[in-house]
Amino acid sequence: MSSAVQISPGFGPRPDYGRREVRQYIRDNVLMWLEEYQIDGLRFDSTVNIRNIYGKNNEPENDIPEGWSLMQSINNEIDSKMPWKITIAEDLQNNEWINRSTGGGGAGFDSQWGSFFYYSIFNAVVAPTDSARNMYSVRDAILQRFETDAWKRVIYSENHDEVAEINHKVRLPEAIWRGNADSWFARKRSTLAAALVFTSPGIPMIFQGQEFLEWGSWSDSGTLDWSKKDKFSGIWNLYQSLIRLRRNWNNNTRGLRGQHVNVHHVNNNDKVIAFHRWDRGGVGDDVVVVVNMGDRRSDRYSLGFPNGGTWRVRFNSDWNGYSPDFGNHPGYDTFADRTNPNDSDGMPFRANVGIGAYSVLIFSQSSD
Repeated sequence: MSSAVQISPGFGPRPDYGRREVRQYIRDNVLMWLEEYQIDGLRFDSTVNIRNIYGKNNEPENDIPEGWSLMQSINNEIDSKMPWKITIAEDLQNNEWINRSTGGGGAGFDSQWGSFFYYSIFNAVVAPTDSARNMYSVRDAILQRFETDAWKRVIYSENHDEVAEINHKVRLPEAIWRGNADSWFARKRSTLAAALVFTSPGIPMIFQGQEFLEWGSWSDSGTLDWSKKDKFSGIWNLYQSLIRLRRNWNNNTRGLRGQHVNVHHVNNNDKVIAFHRWDRGGVGDDVVVVVNMGDRRSDRYSLGFPNGGTWRVRFNSDWNGYSPDFGNHPGYDTFADRTNPNDSDGMPFRANVGIGAYSVLIFSQSSD
């Protein structure tokens, strides 16, 4: 390549990745942040426009070899010097080659943004009617991964592009009900999405302010409305509860940190889905997540469980401590009895649960 830049449609000039000084400049900047500033990792913006001429697809004939080799060489150097640090690609094309090892021809990134997860969950919670929610798409979002490693995707329900004023987009509560982002429906359904972010396999990511129900559009020239942290302190506590469960704070939800998932119950009529998460399995490890995406509560909803005995509620998003107008529908501890797996979602045990409208329950077992 002879020129210093190329033209990237929609993004203006593109660096000439074949020039030695361009490659050195980009490499030096990456290493500066990791070595001198000692940050834990880097997200590479719009990698599809580094690796592909048109930046819109995955056709190999449109690849830019110099772009691929630049990403490979940078990731190889980071892995050799600082293998504990993470590099994340914002590629948004669900391309497994982004995460594949450089030795196998991939770009060598540790993870990439999971846009498939985002759009599937977004479409489910913003749908104006329950009948429009596709629980099979929700199931596919939970199950999707790149190659065999759950941590090769970053999952989210908001990010700076999807809520940006410049893109004519709004925050999730605002998208659920324009002009009524603080409504019961917006709060209930946006927290459904948050619960799925923290309980599905992947690296969870939240965007500044969503933990206290920031709404409208985000702009890098604006500020967060910090008064909402006090006004919606219960939503803040809900996010804190989910983060602690995801981190296995109380040593009884290790499965949420594991690789494994089985979406064993999908009820597209009543809009209920349930999935089993585990690392090594057993007491303190196995987790069952039940998600009700319908505006109807249930006192005795029957579904499969992986193990028998008592399952304790670790989280109930309908608790009125999170908001005084939440239904506080009892999400009681339950006992799973052995049954015919053909009658229990393929699981060897079955139990009843109580769940509120637009609510999530998280169950696990403990030795107490």
